[in-house]
Amino acid sequence: MSVLVFDSGVGGLSILRELRLSLPSASLIYVADDAGFPYGDWEEQRLADRITSLFDRLIAEHRPRLCIIACNTASTIAIEPLRQRFGSTPFVGTVPAIKPAAERTSSGLISVLATPGTVDRAYTRNLVAQFASERHVTMVGAPDLALMAEAYMTGGSVDMDALKTQVLPCFVEREGKRTDIIVLGCTHYPFLANQMRKIAPWPVDWLNPAEAIAHRARAVAGELGTSDPSLAIDRAIFTSGSPDPKLAQLASSFGLTTSGRFSLS
Repeated sequence: MSVLVFDSGVGGLSILRELRLSLPSASLIYVADDAGFPYGDWEEQRLADRITSLFDRLIAEHRPRLCIIACNTASTIAIEPLRQRFGSTPFVGTVPAIKPAAERTSSGLISVLATPGTVDRAYTRNLVAQFASERHVTMVGAPDLALMAEAYMTGGSVDMDALKTQVLPCFVEREGKRTDIIVLGCTHYPFLANQMRKIAPWPVDWLNPAEAIAHRARAVAGELGTSDPSLAIDRAIFTSGSPDPKLAQLASSFGLTTSGRFSLS
């Protein structure tokens, strides 16, 4: 079975890692829209149009049986248009794990750490209203964290003071209780989890949605039944056509072979 995993950059590799466990026989095609990264700078309709145009090419060329949108921003903006346009191809999206956080919290204090766009989007606010209305939810928009994570993943260092500025607003004390769960609302963020733990003023559960997404993908794949034999090699495609060598090296470290040029023209 051919499974396409799409992200704005390389953060979705955190989900790809879990997909290998849930779908061990699948052939994985990882698509990083490095030409459009970061998505936080895009106007919503323009970004939705871009992602749809990308998938016109990707589905026509690779014919995946299943698509994983391994990006919160892309999921909240474009997954419904994608489902409408490609009705015969199932899509599994990535949204902030607010429901499981609301179910697991002991203190009742949850924080959602995400890009400013994800925090401000009505889709996210509706998740809070639907699943966490009886919890105290702090929304924290981190404008630089995805860029910091991508730089760290490709060998850069982490400015711990800058990291504190992005993350510490998640830690809230209220009526003698403290935040006990922080929802990681961007697939890049789990790669900074160890650094986040070092600056945390108290222990919290950093809720990474990758495992749940992989389980959902396995359920959808099971509904599709048997399919064509898998290709032998998992591949990475970068929409720039000429990725930074560090990005290509990172993809290789995840067992992905980098494909040739790609463009929208």
